[in-house]
Amino acid sequence: MSELAHLGPVELFTPRFDESLAFFVDILGMDIEAQDGPSTYLRGWGDYQRWSVKLTASDTSGMGILGLRAWSPQALERRVAGVEATGLGVGWTEGDLGRGPSYRFRDPDGHVFELYYECERYLAPEHRAPAHKNVPGRYTGRGCAIKRLDHINLLASDVRANREFCVDTLDYRLYERIELDDGSEAGAWMSATIAAHELIYTRDAHRAHGRLHHVALWVDTREECMRAADIWVDAGIPIEAAPSKHAIAQGFFLYGIEPGGNRIEVTTGGRFVYAPDEPAVVWTERERAKGQAWGVKTVESFHTYGTPPVDA
Repeated sequence: MSELAHLGPVELFTPRFDESLAFFVDILGMDIEAQDGPSTYLRGWGDYQRWSVKLTASDTSGMGILGLRAWSPQALERRVAGVEATGLGVGWTEGDLGRGPSYRFRDPDGHVFELYYECERYLAPEHRAPAHKNVPGRYTGRGCAIKRLDHINLLASDVRANREFCVDTLDYRLYERIELDDGSEAGAWMSATIAAHELIYTRDAHRAHGRLHHVALWVDTREECMRAADIWVDAGIPIEAAPSKHAIAQGFFLYGIEPGGNRIEVTTGGRFVYAPDEPAVVWTERERAKGQAWGVKTVESFHTYGTPPVDA
């Protein structure tokens, strides 16, 4: 088992805070858990932690800090020691809302992470108390009815270097990757769990550093993905890729751009990896040129767009 429990909360920067907040609350259906200065903390109805997305007003878009929860206090210590040995550590912080001491570091591409273990579980107020005791809160059904944070895709100038760092130092499992004809790596799909992916790196077409490709939020069914597309159309949210199915990881998707410029995915499905000795799937350049699972061509912007914009 990995010494990481799962991908933790993520901070998103937006230069159009009020419009972005309205998107996450009114259109995606997430709930406001707390507000602190320029930041608002949001959660899906199925997130067990107090929050999963931190929306922060900024002069540009992109990702702030990505959290990773360790499996235990001892696992946290071991992962921190591993990061420190690479020279990529920044140091300990007091954490964030509902989160204990956190160790901040950067990956080889410059993205900022924080490892932590201690965190508060969401305690639903009376009007949100669920009928069943094995879920954190009741189903809200508002907007796209986002359930939880699912995965993050980060852009990197050197995918292989970041993938090796995550596998060797953070204890991620590599499930799938893309190797181009020249031997370079264009994408890597990793997870700390049996889920097909939690953390992804894909090649930055501009060879920039520290940029975000997308944040993916989970709904329970394919029908909800298609319903989300209708909601986005009515709300004027630009849809980049209409609902379909990925070949890699087998997940169902909808991609669009929120008002602040960040790419957001509504997702569900995907394969589970139960075998402890599952070999990593390697996709070739020719295989990826076929498009998505049902032959749908991948839109060009999917390979070139990221946040913050390259001119920033």
